[in-house]
Order: sequence, then structure tokens, then C-alpha cells
Amino acid sequence: MKNSLIQKYNVPGPRYTSYPTVPYWDESHFNEDIWIETLKKSFIESNESQGISLYIHLPFCESMCTFCGCNKRITKNHEVEHPYIEAVLKEWVLYCQLLGEKPTIKEIHLGGGTPTFFSTKNLEDLINGILSYAHKAKDYEFSFEGHPNNTSRAHLQKLYDLGFRRVSFGVQDYSEKVQQAIHREQPFHNVAKVTFWAKEIGYTSVSHDIIFGLPFQTVEDVIDTIEKTNSLRPDRLAFYSYAHVPWIKGNGQRGFKDEDVPKDDQKRKLYEVGKQLLFENEYHEIGMDHFALKTDSLYQAFQNGKLHRNFMGYSASKTQVMIGLGVSSISDSWYSFAQNVKSLEDYYQVLEWNKLPIARGHLLTAEDLTIRKHILNLMCQFETSWEKDEDAFAEIPEVIEQLSEMEADGLLIIEKQGIKVTESGKPFVRNICMAFDLRLKRKTPETQLFSMTV
Repeated sequence: MKNSLIQKYNVPGPRYTSYPTVPYWDESHFNEDIWIETLKKSFIESNESQGISLYIHLPFCESMCTFCGCNKRITKNHEVEHPYIEAVLKEWVLYCQLLGEKPTIKEIHLGGGTPTFFSTKNLEDLINGILSYAHKAKDYEFSFEGHPNNTSRAHLQKLYDLGFRRVSFGVQDYSEKVQQAIHREQPFHNVAKVTFWAKEIGYTSVSHDIIFGLPFQTVEDVIDTIEKTNSLRPDRLAFYSYAHVPWIKGNGQRGFKDEDVPKDDQKRKLYEVGKQLLFENEYHEIGMDHFALKTDSLYQAFQNGKLHRNFMGYSASKTQVMIGLGVSSISDSWYSFAQNVKSLEDYYQVLEWNKLPIARGHLLTAEDLTIRKHILNLMCQFETSWEKDEDAFAEIPEVIEQLSEMEADGLLIIEKQGIKVTESGKPFVRNICMAFDLRLKRKTPETQLFSMTV
């Protein structure tokens, strides 16, 4: 990749797990009643045909990883587990009472924090409590994030027995120097052990998360990490760009100096080398930052045009309703977004009042819904079209004008009523989406809100 393109397009930009992105939510036109109204509407429209997705945020970690931007509470006190599970189940009951009929669950994802911080008993109580108020879809998919250092075989077996078939392990990088810098020291042996256990037990999709652009990371580190990863043959993996945003996350990302973090063409080389190695080992690029073997459901969804993206990341199936349970979780009714309070103490307090712990949200306008569709198409299929009248919008000529320069740079092809991202343009898909982001264009942020796109 030409360094000139990296320098040209390496600007702050959203990762588009939603549109509008969270900093551009219009909270003045949102309240809890609006959220409930749109949720009920969407639930009626989709529960029988699609089911719903549940994201459950489990925020506790025993130590701080300095690369992490998630909402978490650092503690070694495991007495916090049971009260939190009870609170999450109370929140779920409140939702079930609102919905009026038993929801059909298509997806459950346990994220964090560190879900495997919790004991097998508490995880069992959580899932059984959730399912006691719901039906399971015939083709349901349950997944969780596991820390290689504390995921036990008992964790894997218990969650498998509860219906989980997909697990994601956070690897990041195998270099000891990098691991020390990000405070995530875990030997290859630990990752290999949990990966083999998962496959022996019967998990159909094992995923590894790898990050490029970490402090002190070199090309040799990336090669070593991917070669070790390939020896374990996870079914899919995420190859993320490290988001260095210490102005947002504070001291948690200040365990090293800014100059220790690879930038621009140096950082992009880490990605290009890693990506080529993944291709050579038969991993196929799926959406942004994700790769999968042909046997994995994510690859098959991409090939069939059914790949979906939401606050849980990429998914092999789409649901119109996603309910987020737990502190800071975000819910999506398709017509609106709602985020829970971020403080654990506030979360407990609001639930004591028998109220949904919602702190803020956004009601999508007709324009938002149209733009959201285009951005989802680009993020999931690397193309979009406005051939249908309902997909057209007034600013298309302006978008085309902005995209014409990207076309000249070989990043995309502009067709009569749509665009297609080229192979060279895939690393710049965030930049391409930004051309459609009308809210971002109308109000450029005064301070940097997002990580760099390249």
C-alpha cells in the first residue's frame, strides 16, 4: 500500500458499530417512553420471524489491560458476582414484563470486562435465569469472551452444556515486551490450552482477537503472533487496530509513551504483513478487521450476503432487536438506541426503583435509517446501492463528489446507482463510510473523539 494514501486518509473516524455514532446521538428527542414504544414496535415486527439478540455486559476484571477501552471494574473480590447476576436478571424481568410475551432468543453474547471472572455456578444461574423467561430459536447462537489466563475447562464445559458453541479468546500479541506494556501477560501455552479444550468439548467456532499497532510492537512480533495463531487454527479471528485514545480513556492508556506506539506507515506495515500471512494460511477477509476459514459461519454469512454488524460486532445473522443488559450496555430497537448508566452504583440504584437503568439514547430519523443501511452495507459487504427509491437521499450528489477522489485513488468504483469497494480500498472502509455520515459532516467535532482510521 502506498504510504501517500495512508498519510492522506489516516484521520480520526468512527468504527461504525452504529449509525448515528454515539457522540452524535440527539438526546434532546429521546426519553424512556420513546425507547419502550420503539422496542415494542420492533419486537412485534420481528420476534416471531427473527427472534432477538441479548448482549450481557459482565464488567469485572482482576487486572487492568492498558489497551482496553471497555467499561470495567477492577477487583479481586469475587463476592461482587452474585449481586451483579441478580441485578442483570432483574433488568431482564423488567424487559420481559414490557414485551408482554415470551421473547425468542436468537443470540446471546457475554462480553466484558471478563465474563470468565465469574464462577461456573453464577454463569449457570445467569443463563438459566435468562432462558426461564424466553424461548430459544431453533438456530440460536450463544457466544462468550474468555480470558486465556482464567478460562477453565469447567467454564468451557458448563457454558457448552448451556448451549454455547462459540468462544472468543483475547490474544493481542505474544511478545513479552508488548504484553508487559499493555499489562496483559499470558503465555502461548495458556491460549493453546483453552483453544484445544474448546475444540475437544465441541465448540463449532473458536475465535482469537489479535491487535496491531500496540506499543513496542514490531513486524517480527506480528509474524510470530500470527504463526502461533495459525498453529492453533481458530475458525475465525479479529485483527484489530489498536485505538490509542488516552485523551478519552485517561491513565489506563498512559503506561507507555506516545512515541512507543507505531504510527502511520509503520503501523500500516504491521497490518499488511499480518493480513498477507492470514491470506496465505487460508483465512478470508470478512468485513472490517475480521477473517475466517471457509468452514466458519461468518464466512458463509458474508458469502450469502447475510453478514450483520451491531454493538456486539459482526454476526452471522441479523436481528432487528438487540437488548443490552448490564452496566453501560447499549440496546438497539432498530428505530432507536438506548444506553444504560455507566456507574455500577447507579445501575444498582435505578434497578432498586424497578426502573430500566437507561441513561441516554437516540431516536433514529428517516434519514438516519437510510444512511444506516448504506453504512451497514459497506461494513458488511463492501458495497451499497441506491437503486431503490427508499435507499436514495438528497445528498447523494455531494457524497459522490467526495467519493470521486477515492475512486481516483483506486479505493472504490462508482457505478450508476451505487459503489463497490476495491481490494485496495478495504483498509479504508471507515473513510468511505464517513462520506455517507451526514451527521459527522454537519458538525465536525471540536475535539478528537475517534481513533485514527488507518
